[in-house]
Amino acid sequence: MPMTLCSIRSTGLGLLTALALSTGALASGSHAGGHAHTGDEKAYGKPGVATRVSRTVTVDMTDAMRFTPSGITVRKGETIRFIVKNSGQIRHEFSLGSQRELAEHAAAMQKFPNMEHDEPNMVSLAPGVQGEVIWQFTQPGKVDFACLQPGHFESGMKGRVTVTR
Repeated sequence: MPMTLCSIRSTGLGLLTALALSTGALASGSHAGGHAHTGDEKAYGKPGVATRVSRTVTVDMTDAMRFTPSGITVRKGETIRFIVKNSGQIRHEFSLGSQRELAEHAAAMQKFPNMEHDEPNMVSLAPGVQGEVIWQFTQPGKVDFACLQPGHFESGMKGRVTVTR
């Protein structure tokens, strides 16, 4: 059946409506605003609520491809505010995840080095800038963190959170 101007407008309007509805779900606001997102829970925890922070841990990132501290211990159920500082001269990021997730994301960053992030378990920072990640650790075990900028993960810019009972 041939497309008429009316059917083209109708199809176009339907696509625009679907696009508008789907982008509303993606544009969910600032993660530092202190709210957890439904569906963001991972095996190692979930986005924390700013008003329920148990304590603050400062993490420094340097061009020596290291985090200080690289080992952090928390208790199950604790909500931690990570104040992350980039003391280097190049971009770094702090990303919480499983070893598999971090390795996969590092590989993706090799292909797309200018990838932008808006996820509650990570922060990407320009030189001299600081940011934060608020995370609630809901299960005991090990949670890794790493810088996923191209070459940084491979150079050993990694750390670990140990979650105790």
